Amino acid sequence: MEKPLTGKQILIVEDEAVFRSLLNNFLDALGATVVVADDGLDALEKIGATVPDLMICDLAMPRMDGLKLVETLRSSGNDIPILIVSATENMADIASVLRLGVQDVLLKPLKDLGRLREAVFECLYPSMFSSKVEEDEQLFQDWDALVQDPQAAAKLLKQLQPPVQQTIAHCRINYRQLTMAEQPGLVLDVAALSEKDLAFYCLDVTRAGDNGVLAALLLRALFNGLLQDQLSGQSQRLPELNGLLKQVNLLLRQANLKGQFPLLVGYYHQGLKNLILVSAGLNATLNVNAHQIQLSNGVPLGTMGSTHLNQISQRCSDWQCQVWGAGGRLRLMLSTD
Repeated sequence: MEKPLTGKQILIVEDEAVFRSLLNNFLDALGATVVVADDGLDALEKIGATVPDLMICDLAMPRMDGLKLVETLRSSGNDIPILIVSATENMADIASVLRLGVQDVLLKPLKDLGRLREAVFECLYPSMFSSKVEEDEQLFQDWDALVQDPQAAAKLLKQLQPPVQQTIAHCRINYRQLTMAEQPGLVLDVAALSEKDLAFYCLDVTRAGDNGVLAALLLRALFNGLLQDQLSGQSQRLPELNGLLKQVNLLLRQANLKGQFPLLVGYYHQGLKNLILVSAGLNATLNVNAHQIQLSNGVPLGTMGSTHLNQISQRCSDWQCQVWGAGGRLRLMLSTD
């Protein structure tokens, strides 16, 4: 569909004229009917005259700022979807608007308009991006019991750890792990997606208390399905891992799991000999032959509504990846048959 937002009305609340014009032109090209407001008071007048399908709002504005605008709307029972786009570095403001129920927060400068497009679509068409937790109520029949019994959850997680050596997708994989004795630290999962590709992730469960273990169990249950969804939309079989981690971030919020969740995700295609690594809060180095590539850690999931990731892509047949964080250190090694 050339104009996927046809029939949708979007209110832009932004005092910066140049950026407001950029948003206006971008959304207009997608078919949306755009209404603009200079600040919060102007926005309330516009909403009084017509009810938009989505509001895109800055935080720092004259007369009435974005936080006050969101508070006013929510306190009056208005549940219009809201996307915050702001240059703020004040994490308290971001946390406040998230608690008030905004759909997402994007930080300026917006270097990728595709990311904005994705966020707008998720706000307007939430059923297309619904979590598999909602789709399958039987996924965790014992979820409430695990929430109430952290020791049982930690025991279950330990039992689910993969073998230290295995062969999947025609690749030999082994790992070595250094963590504090008897304490969940870095949690690893590796799984084949087909005969030619595999995926893995490493989650540090130490920075969210009991919620870290619950997040690891949730991720283990949903990870493959989420990744397959990403692959199904690709013309070439290489996933868009940024979108995947954004979905995971949303899942954690929907499951009401609060805290910081440092996560590294990897994807390897044995046929293409292509490795993709994305980090949201974990340090990693990739060793290929005699070369070492550093992957900076990024921002842990759960920190804010949007995701801020670092990614590398490398063609290789054999590699080693070292991952470390507060929960310990892990080395994952792969070689092809």
